[in-house]
Amino acid sequence: MTQQSLEPRTTPEDAGHGSRVPAGRSWLDRYFHISHRGSTVAREVRGGITTFMAMAYIVLLNPLILSGKDAAGDTMGQKALITATAFAAAVTTLLMGFVGKVPLALAAGLSVSGVIASQVAPEMTWPQAMGMCVLYGVVIMLLVVTGLREMIMNAIPLALKHGITMGIGLFIAIIGLVKGGFVHPGKATPLTLGPAGELSGWPVLLFAGTLLLIFMLQARDTPGAILIGIVTGTVVAVVLNAMDVIDPEQWANGAPELHGSAVSSPDFSLFGDVAFGGWGEVGAMTVGMIVFTLVLAGFFDAMATIIGVGTEANLADDKGRMPGLSKALFIDGAGGAIGGVAGGSGQTVFVESATGVGEGARTGLASVVTGLFFAACLFFTPLTAIVPQEVASAALVVIGAMMMSNARHVDWADRGTAIPVFLTVVLMPFTYTITTGVAAGVIAWVAIKIAQGRAREIGAFMWGLTVIFLVYFALNPIESWLGVH
Repeated sequence: MTQQSLEPRTTPEDAGHGSRVPAGRSWLDRYFHISHRGSTVAREVRGGITTFMAMAYIVLLNPLILSGKDAAGDTMGQKALITATAFAAAVTTLLMGFVGKVPLALAAGLSVSGVIASQVAPEMTWPQAMGMCVLYGVVIMLLVVTGLREMIMNAIPLALKHGITMGIGLFIAIIGLVKGGFVHPGKATPLTLGPAGELSGWPVLLFAGTLLLIFMLQARDTPGAILIGIVTGTVVAVVLNAMDVIDPEQWANGAPELHGSAVSSPDFSLFGDVAFGGWGEVGAMTVGMIVFTLVLAGFFDAMATIIGVGTEANLADDKGRMPGLSKALFIDGAGGAIGGVAGGSGQTVFVESATGVGEGARTGLASVVTGLFFAACLFFTPLTAIVPQEVASAALVVIGAMMMSNARHVDWADRGTAIPVFLTVVLMPFTYTITTGVAAGVIAWVAIKIAQGRAREIGAFMWGLTVIFLVYFALNPIESWLGVH
């Protein structure tokens, strides 16, 4: 009997009905479907490292967002928050890699953390706020278990899915331009070049140089262009900083240098510090609105990101559906509960996962690599500050440019398609929120179908999404009408 005859049949996801696994493939290849998805172990490792470098800022940024006082006047320690952020990101990303088997990395969602810090903590204690994260995570998991979340994603028209991918691309690009210091809020205009119509400081020039280098390497089809650019930019930044060429205060997240020891012990004091009682003073209506807001922030941002990154990774079929989607969605929902228990806020899929995909990542092995790096942050937190924000931001702009290629799939001559796609694309970067772009696109698509006399083409889920998004846009007036603050 030959070796090939001993190989197990692949799943339909891996190689189609009746296909056999090629002989000589390692268990790693078989488990993650690396060869079938047109990737290699080297590409997956490179993609995982690139994704981590693009996301590493969250280990320092999330504790900053959650550093305020709660309703009782208490705060959470910075070291404990760093540990909670890194631990939750490591656990959820490893789960996505081993179980979901897709190149999606998770960490504390900035939209979720923003809601927790600005709306929840002023009304509750921090343990109660983390309890709200657990609650919203459970709600999302229930939506996945019942099949509603996947049905909603599959119900979205393919043209809108391409629009979501492009919108996320522009959203990622503007985040990179802002974090890189290239774009600033203007005094007479919403945005401007630099802080006053011109670039200011060496770090932003390093951002521009890194960006140009990556584009040049991509134009030459150089493997690992993004990672090479990030590493090169970081080395140049460290050298310039050591030579005292750049004022340390010019760096957005601190000078690229090691402060003290590279090794630090983790602080798990926030782990399990969750409370579900004491909501009576806030009121059931307020709690309901908070959960609704958190579900919206976690649900649709992650949905759009999974669609966008999955499409960019060529994991979606001709209708925009991804294999193993339910597992990825369940892990994303579980991230809300895991983050709450860890004390680091709800976890969600990060758009920066697209940087690893841009390096060739196509499987969960890349997520495993990213998760292991987050786990290492528990002990090597000081090292995460070495990569300058300005350097990592260049990768975001590059990925934004790559994701805009989906424009070729849109029939721009059909207004019923072009208008909803246009609104989806432009409102994500212009409002700085993914959910708003998705909401506007869905509402416009339904409205135009009605205007064209084609209401029968609108499925039940699209009608339901339209109602939800109308409530989303009218949430503030509704809260005022109900007396919820």
